[in-house]
Amino acid sequence: MQKINVLAAVAFLSLFIGAPHGLQAQTNFYQGKTITIVVGTVPGGLYDLWGRLFGRIMGKYIPGNPSMVVQNMPGGGSMIAANYLYGVAKSDGLTIGMFQTHMYLQQMVRQPEVRFDVLKFNWLGSQEKGTMMLYIRGDSPYRSIDEIIKAKEPPKCGATGLSDQTTLFTRLLEETIGARFTRVLGYQGGSEVDLAMERGEIICRATRVTVHFSREPFISWDKKGFDRHLVQAGDKRDARLPDTPTIFELMDKYKTSEVGRRFARVILAGDELGRPMVAPPAVPLERVKILREAYNKALKDPELLDEVKRSRLDMEPITGQEIAVLYKELMDQPRGVVDLVKKLETN
Repeated sequence: MQKINVLAAVAFLSLFIGAPHGLQAQTNFYQGKTITIVVGTVPGGLYDLWGRLFGRIMGKYIPGNPSMVVQNMPGGGSMIAANYLYGVAKSDGLTIGMFQTHMYLQQMVRQPEVRFDVLKFNWLGSQEKGTMMLYIRGDSPYRSIDEIIKAKEPPKCGATGLSDQTTLFTRLLEETIGARFTRVLGYQGGSEVDLAMERGEIICRATRVTVHFSREPFISWDKKGFDRHLVQAGDKRDARLPDTPTIFELMDKYKTSEVGRRFARVILAGDELGRPMVAPPAVPLERVKILREAYNKALKDPELLDEVKRSRLDMEPITGQEIAVLYKELMDQPRGVVDLVKKLETN
């Protein structure tokens, strides 16, 4: 009995002594290193803005104070970035990133290009929730969603790919209330879609409410009456869009089926997830913990909060653990809902 107690005491002392050593090891690991933030969109959008903002601030909350750089990796509606973060980037805690939230839909329908599993990523957190909205050129003949439903020729909307908000929101409107759209895909980023809209190549696009009311060209567009707001995706009307109906109001009006409503919830779950930051699978747990803590501390940093206020951004953070739970629930859907999601594969 005495021998067992001695062994237990030695084991306890080893753990006690080893804890500071483990922390020191992680400090030494990040000392003098550079963390790369991979952003799956072109420069200039909000994914890029948030990535660069965290790149300026997050490093000082990581033991060893590593430098941080942003690498833009657009393509395939963020497919390239998601695949890179999952299967190419080293799982050493020196590469993290952000890609378009709705990439989970590509996995749900088993797109052959998908090389990632959202359930195996190490989610660090998300700083916001963002409701989608659909807008159209003010000089177009379509003054409401009701007129689009009745129109002989559907309006042309621009998008980057199948996971783009424009693609998702317009397809959602087609499946739930019968509105029809023609989608023009392949633009490299949101700024290119905006230019196409100004040139008249397309006349409509979906984006998040925060984006529309926080940056150009939308601020100037609204002042000049260049665009008209058609529908928003939230459960209730945003204060900035008091005269714009929600998709839930329209589903009530057009008596959408229960499967259609559940399908809507699946698509709109991306709004709840916001723009999360992620680390690759297999990153050591102690480094994931360090990165999550640094992310959460950066959200409270005065410099970040000043930038959020100056840029008129929204903040409603959720933790990496909460994101993981949301994805687990989200990826478990009945066949009927998955079949509707599969229709997103086509243009």
